[in-house]
Amino acid sequence: MSALLSIGEFSRVTHLSVKALRHYHDVGLLEPVEIDRASGYRFYATSQVPAAHVIRRLRDLDMPLDEVRAVLTASDVASRDRVIAAHLQRMEQQLAHTQATVASLRGLLAGTGAAIPVEYRTVDRVRAFAIGERVAWDDTEAWLDGAFDELRRALDSAGAARAGPDAALYSTGYFEAHVGEVVAYVATRDTRQPTSGRVQVVEIPAALLAVTVHTGPFDDLDETYGALGTFVTERAIGADGPVREHYLADDGTEVCWPISHVPS
Repeated sequence: MSALLSIGEFSRVTHLSVKALRHYHDVGLLEPVEIDRASGYRFYATSQVPAAHVIRRLRDLDMPLDEVRAVLTASDVASRDRVIAAHLQRMEQQLAHTQATVASLRGLLAGTGAAIPVEYRTVDRVRAFAIGERVAWDDTEAWLDGAFDELRRALDSAGAARAGPDAALYSTGYFEAHVGEVVAYVATRDTRQPTSGRVQVVEIPAALLAVTVHTGPFDDLDETYGALGTFVTERAIGADGPVREHYLADDGTEVCWPISHVPS
């Protein structure tokens, strides 16, 4: 048998604040079973306590309200569990990211970074299938994934053979404003034209580069940039132009810094 609780009483038995309960009512997540017309007081049924406890635990796990609603209104157990499993997977990924960041910070504070190997490389002008767009910093990884998928399909559709790894050019403005021109490209020696609307045939210019390979976690890529930029600056060999990244088959990333000359 279900009995009624005032919002204050319901708050005590569920450990949800009155403010939170009012918000959950406003967004239609947990509505009182009765509202006094004269006073506006909210009343909840004791049968709603378990749902409130579920909400509290899911919110403690930072589950968004729309997903909490999907859990509570799921038509079957399998549907409910899929929503929860997807959120737990995101939490595990966030935890791994946090752990990697902590490990990186400890390394920086301990000063354990080693000197990086740098080679000088002259690259010739090359024809490439490319997609160039203005990209926001936080959207870059997802944008690159989509761009390279599209480039691979365009190469296959045109019957064009690649002549290098997936690569990208990053403009100076991209680093300074965290939004700017990024060009994802795949070199090819073929003269056939792509059929995709976004994919264009471009000439990637020749360049003289200082090159190092980043092999650690992606979150530590800034350290490789810092080491390579320091190397170039201390030798006064930097030049204008985009930074290049080459994405190697073994998951390493070549960072290629434009330089004016090779020091003697």
